[in-house]
Amino acid sequence: MSSTTSLIKKVEEQFELPNAAQEFIKKSVQYVGIPMLGILVFLFLWSVAAKNIDTSLGKFPGPSVVMEQFGSLYEEHQASREKEEAFYERQEARNAKRMEADPDYVPKIRAYTGKETFLDQIFTSLITVMSGFLLAAIIAIPLGIAIGLNKTLNTAVNPIIQIFKPVSPLAWLPLVTMVVSALYTSSDPLVAKSFLNSMITVTLCCLWPMVINTSVGVASIDSDLVNVSRVLRLPAIKHVQKIVLPASIPMIFTGMRLSLGIAWMVLIAAEMLAQNPGLGKFVWDEFQNGSSDSLGRIMAAVIVIGFIGFLLDRAMLQIQRIVSWDKSSASR
Repeated sequence: MSSTTSLIKKVEEQFELPNAAQEFIKKSVQYVGIPMLGILVFLFLWSVAAKNIDTSLGKFPGPSVVMEQFGSLYEEHQASREKEEAFYERQEARNAKRMEADPDYVPKIRAYTGKETFLDQIFTSLITVMSGFLLAAIIAIPLGIAIGLNKTLNTAVNPIIQIFKPVSPLAWLPLVTMVVSALYTSSDPLVAKSFLNSMITVTLCCLWPMVINTSVGVASIDSDLVNVSRVLRLPAIKHVQKIVLPASIPMIFTGMRLSLGIAWMVLIAAEMLAQNPGLGKFVWDEFQNGSSDSLGRIMAAVIVIGFIGFLLDRAMLQIQRIVSWDKSSASR
């Protein structure tokens, strides 16, 4: 009996994986296997549904059609870059000939004005959303800290916040467009008016979540920490730097993540509505185009919009992990 037991133990030891390998397999299944399974199920359901949906432009695009459009969009981008290079080469050659004939000639280089490609519009939207988001953070975080520290200021400002918070950011777009057109009248503008319109609209939609979450985070600081600051007689700036900011970072970043997610959605809608350059305009142009490839291109843009939104949220979460003392607050 004892010999049988020992034999079983030897077999178990022979085939038993080390703890490190078991942990690796467990994490691989949890973080890679299960998400991949979910994606595969989604792609299968998408393919089945696409085959059974007929539109005025043909079949609804399935995964394979969308992948083809990604390749087509990239090829168009490459072709556009080649045209741009050829455009500047022709100007340089022409200017060189003019300077040979007339040494006093001042060469002029005209900017390339070709149509923005899909990749160009992705970068345009990213620059716009990050510009509006950073401007909102510069305004909202100090304001939220001040409101959280001062009950009187909170009482004064809170009604204004509660009135404007429910307003759709797109309702601001016509007003922003009119104000920018009236005030930004430079003959040689540094940035385009369309960029300012979209950026300010993004800023307005980012303000409220950041202000509210920052003020709540500051107001809910542990009283023991406040008492320590009073005992040490920290100046106001030191109190904010050493006590307020570290303790309220989780709430501040919650507001920033909410704001960035809302900003990305609002920007796409604003670009569609105002026909400002970016991914939203690309989607609207393809819808108006009505070609056989339009649905596939729109679906490709939808996937890119969602993927970029996911990456922006993960980037904010990673920054929170770096700057926050409470690492568990950034675990989701």
